[in-house]
Amino acid sequence: MELINTGSELMLGRVLNTHQQWLCRQLADLGYTVRRQVAVPDTGADIQQAVRESLERADLVITTGGLGPTSDDITRDLIAQLLDRPLREHAPTLAAIEKFFAVRKRPMAANNRVQALVPEGALVLENPNGTAPGLAMKLEDGSWQMGVGESTALSPICHLPSASAKWLIMLPGPPRELRPMFTNLVVPLLCRELPLNEEFYCRTLRTTGIGESALAERIEGGLRPLVAGGLELGYCAHTWQVDVRLAARGQRGMQLVADGVAIVRERLGSFIFTDTDDNLETLIVRLLAERQLTLALAESCTGGAIANRITNVPGASAVFLGGFVTYSNELKQQALGVGAESLAGHGAVSEVVAREMAEGVRRQTGADYAISVTGIAGPDGGTAEKPVGTVFMGFASPKHTVVEKLFNPYDRETFKVATGNQALEKLRRALLALE
Repeated sequence: MELINTGSELMLGRVLNTHQQWLCRQLADLGYTVRRQVAVPDTGADIQQAVRESLERADLVITTGGLGPTSDDITRDLIAQLLDRPLREHAPTLAAIEKFFAVRKRPMAANNRVQALVPEGALVLENPNGTAPGLAMKLEDGSWQMGVGESTALSPICHLPSASAKWLIMLPGPPRELRPMFTNLVVPLLCRELPLNEEFYCRTLRTTGIGESALAERIEGGLRPLVAGGLELGYCAHTWQVDVRLAARGQRGMQLVADGVAIVRERLGSFIFTDTDDNLETLIVRLLAERQLTLALAESCTGGAIANRITNVPGASAVFLGGFVTYSNELKQQALGVGAESLAGHGAVSEVVAREMAEGVRRQTGADYAISVTGIAGPDGGTAEKPVGTVFMGFASPKHTVVEKLFNPYDRETFKVATGNQALEKLRRALLALE
């Protein structure tokens, strides 16, 4: 199985290639292994060579990008040419494109019509989130084979006998279109046309508040016999979070994964915040809603980043009352009631100010819980007493207010992510303590 991401913008560093990470994760969790992935610019020779070579080695090739209406969207045309499949206008797809623009009361440009061209024999993957349909082709005739004298230096990885079918799937570039199309249409196609030779089981446990090395030290001793018996163990470290992935194949796979999960749960305990794909903010919104509690935020150094994460969760309006981004000392005083003497005597980045910010936003909003963060994101502004990365986090509840001093010596963006995760983790543990 191979993945080809097309787009000159990827090669220029103008766009982050998120497809490779997302698609490989989805495929791996289904039990399909991506053996190779490449990114190529929007040029005919590069795209055709990449597709030809991948089809020589793999039974499934997925391409992303190049299905749009502009002059650099040439993936569909080049692959049709490579496979000697004439393009024909697909009436249902054209109607769907026309409807897409009509519903939005926007004129349809003439060049959008090219997106309704489909290689002969291709299966059309409908795209309700955009105008470019995906395409899937079953190849049984060896039409991708290299011509005489062309390079075949790369050895096969997943080579099938010449009589066996291969699948080539083309997906649109925008993530908002690619991801639902893959989940809703490509996954069922894979399960039907390219079923796994043996059963596959996979679980991922997401943790926060413990580093990767400390986590591994806690669990690997207990998992060693299971790993020897076929359990696959892997880690994925994020900022202030680590995912533990357990997988196994075959008849014993389910039991191996279940036993592995039990050991990890026993040894990590409350460091685990979910065994689903939910992020920390999604869990926080759910816990608040289940307990019929509300939250308010007072942010300085994170600039509203925590509020942004909370409001990205559907249903957050039921529990999140609002937040204040009080970046200046003046606004800390005016909006939250932070004392001028506190700022003058201790500085904006201090335990005293974090406490007054948390209590002030809780008082202003009437929320059950309030969190405040004030710190030095850098790269300038630090001192020997308060170096860059210093953070004070206030947590105000109906019972009391506590302040914690943290240290996140990262770049500004990572600083915000780490501080946000620490704040949400503080609230998670408080909510779990109510059980």
